[in-house]
Amino acid sequence: MKKTLFLNPPSFEGFDGGAGARYPARREITSFWYPTWLAQPAAMVPGSKLLDAPPHEITFQDVTRIASEYELVIMPASAPSLRNDIKCVEAIKALDPRVKIGFVGPHVTVLPEETLHLSPDLDFVCRNEFDYTCLDLARGKVYDRIKGLSYRANDGAIRHTPDREPLQDLDGLPSVLPVYRRALNIEKYFVGYLLHPYISFYTGRGCSARCTFCLWPQTIGGHSYRTRSAEVVVREIEEGKDLFPQALEWFIDDDTFTQDRVRATAIGKGFKRLNLTWSCNARVNIDYDTLKQLKANGLRLLVVGFESGNQTILNRIKKGATLEMAREFMKNCRRLGIKVHGTFILGLPIESRETIENTIRFAQELDPYTIQVSIAAPFAGTELYRQAIQNGWLENGYFCYDSGIQTAALRYPGLSFDQIEEAVAKMYRRFYFRMKPLLRMLLEMSADRRVLIRRLREGREFLQYLRMRKESGRNQSAPH
Repeated sequence: MKKTLFLNPPSFEGFDGGAGARYPARREITSFWYPTWLAQPAAMVPGSKLLDAPPHEITFQDVTRIASEYELVIMPASAPSLRNDIKCVEAIKALDPRVKIGFVGPHVTVLPEETLHLSPDLDFVCRNEFDYTCLDLARGKVYDRIKGLSYRANDGAIRHTPDREPLQDLDGLPSVLPVYRRALNIEKYFVGYLLHPYISFYTGRGCSARCTFCLWPQTIGGHSYRTRSAEVVVREIEEGKDLFPQALEWFIDDDTFTQDRVRATAIGKGFKRLNLTWSCNARVNIDYDTLKQLKANGLRLLVVGFESGNQTILNRIKKGATLEMAREFMKNCRRLGIKVHGTFILGLPIESRETIENTIRFAQELDPYTIQVSIAAPFAGTELYRQAIQNGWLENGYFCYDSGIQTAALRYPGLSFDQIEEAVAKMYRRFYFRMKPLLRMLLEMSADRRVLIRRLREGREFLQYLRMRKESGRNQSAPH
């Protein structure tokens, strides 16, 4: 085996890069997700090291020095962080030109040749699911015999091997939890709506939904939900409980864990036996009886993409949901005592000032426990990107400012970039600066001193974020 490093380098402050991030910029409060996609091949390559720089505050200089001591370095690359990712590659090669360095992730899957042309120091990119491609590279297999690889040949030409088939036997993959144990400090990973410390992991890949904006199912995961068996998942978490007795919450990061309701219920029963608190991603089409069973088995919170408060926009993005379904879902969750973190997107086709107002009022009406407001990001490889090109909506190819604050990339008639960006802060203010959310937070803070300290910190960060968003839009004409 080659001495292999799986590296998530630092980029702009507060951004966890492409290691597992779904959000293309720094968030409103300190938030770091686990680098699960990178930890999976690290679990398969004996003797390899996983280095997740952003949450551990490892500097760019230290990262490049450490990486130069390895034979093989594999990094996630994302559209927002690509400039910095290339800079990191070149800095490592400057210290030791013999190191072989490559990228993984959705961006390089869609644009392998374009990515390799960015720097002669980049040796390869792994397309699609990259677990076994990384293993083949670590074993020293000849490049032209490794499926799913695009690489720079000795003559300088860019070559591509055949695609690697989507992995079906997910039970055959080793657990990422031992990698977490030896490589990560779980106290460094925060998400505002999850208990701290938490653990996140995957039990399956892919999503049958066809949302036009969603990146991973359209590039790597696919639209077929491939899963680990309930028995394997429960056994893995039983071992994980021993590895991380301090974890207060376990988060299942599958795109839509509740898609297979029988399996989800079976896993929930296993979690109940282990006396674990857990949360997951879900859609609004989940029925009351399933919600009731999951709640009885320890479910605390659901992360749900409501996206918009305008039905026409939901239809355009192929959400497969209605406003009434969302209302019924929230009614059921309140009845059962399940908390909901709702995500919303501004700037979807074809947004207007009126539809933005629809979304703000809809979020207030639904009144989930917490919300996330992001801006539509037309990533290459998505249907949203293709629509944006065809209709001339894409006038700004950047995703964030140098500060890390997300910027608008799409513009529609009668709605400017600035108006979309200003609407993000406006929606946050109008949602959180109401009596209901304020009372919820005050009650939580009064009941637990740890929550009090955490919420005060998050409140300070949130206000700083609102100020930075305003200043970014006013002062920065050159996004990241």
